Amino acid sequence: MSPKTESEVKVVAHNRRAAHDYFLEDRFEAGLVLRGSEIKSIRAGKVQIREAYVKTEGRQVLLLNAHISTYDPASRQNHDPLRPRQLLLHKREMGKLQEKVQQKGYTIVPVKMYLSKGRAKLEIALAKGKKQYDKRQAIAERDSQREIERALRAR
Repeated sequence: MSPKTESEVKVVAHNRRAAHDYFLEDRFEAGLVLRGSEIKSIRAGKVQIREAYVKTEGRQVLLLNAHISTYDPASRQNHDPLRPRQLLLHKREMGKLQEKVQQKGYTIVPVKMYLSKGRAKLEIALAKGKKQYDKRQAIAERDSQREIERALRAR
């Protein structure tokens, strides 16, 4: 398979907060089961996944609390902006996710939503929650790295 070029992938929504609040481990690409008005809103970039989360229920993986705005021209055939949406994954991936989520401290968070070859995809990550001191340590490391880079440029 050839690597995806910039023209094939358009990032629609990015959850930057996820990297701050969690240690992101394994990442998966999932398809979304959508309605017509939802894909049109996604193409328009009217998506918010900051407070969204992923839940496994039996043989299904659902995206909950993701806000896809209503599409104005659809009027009567519009969708509920916060409805649960089914994710499309391989059985092995679903099994791995369910197994890890049953362990203490693991959760599944959406990282970004993008369009790939005209289809909406969601990148999800298996994540473990960060403690407050982990967040402070990450900020301190980032600041020290920034200072080192500034010092090297000043030479």
